[in-house]
Amino acid sequence: MGSEFSRIITLLRKEKGVTQKQAAAELGVSQALLSHYEKGIRECGLEFVVRVADYYGVSCDYLLGRSADRSGLTLSVEEIPNPEGARDGVYRGSILPTFNKKLISNSLNILYDKLNACPNAGLVREISNYLMLAVYKMFRLVYSAGPKNASSMFSVRQSLYGGYSDAAMHTAEANVRAILAGEDIGQGTPLKDTSSFTMTTESLSRDYPLYSTSLLNLIKTSESLVDKEK
Repeated sequence: MGSEFSRIITLLRKEKGVTQKQAAAELGVSQALLSHYEKGIRECGLEFVVRVADYYGVSCDYLLGRSADRSGLTLSVEEIPNPEGARDGVYRGSILPTFNKKLISNSLNILYDKLNACPNAGLVREISNYLMLAVYKMFRLVYSAGPKNASSMFSVRQSLYGGYSDAAMHTAEANVRAILAGEDIGQGTPLKDTSSFTMTTESLSRDYPLYSTSLLNLIKTSESLVDKEK
């Protein structure tokens, strides 16, 4: 059944706030058996999958890792809401750019809404710096591929921008980690309360019904890319 099932049933139990012993009792299995399922040591039957889906209020497709959405929804480009204010639902007739642009834009809506709930200028600045640098790097790569495009559009030399932007991104990421840990790095009042960042897959789906599916699919896609590097 795979590691996705083990990971997801463990995640759902922790999000529900129940112990392994309590979940096992309510699912009608021993704690030892549930522990084996959560660790991927043993595989369960279809009947148990259905029981778990009912217990946590999710779809079987979600449990099996076939869908990133708790309801089991599989996205098509038409079903993803446009980013706020966007008018280009069809991107020059090509589905793939539109699909990925919506996933990224809708996920950013959630990220920045969470930042707005915990306003810390330094945190917003550093996260924004990281994201802008990522877009800058990719845009410059594409721009540079055009043989007639003038390099003078950019002030940082071609031979330097890659390494310099990587360094700036690493700095921004380090600052974000420090701010979230409550450290004083000279960017305003240290962040002491991160409770507004508490979230579960259920709360994301509830609080962001238009955008959560995009975020969950972005996470699933990103982690499949990360897994390739193992």
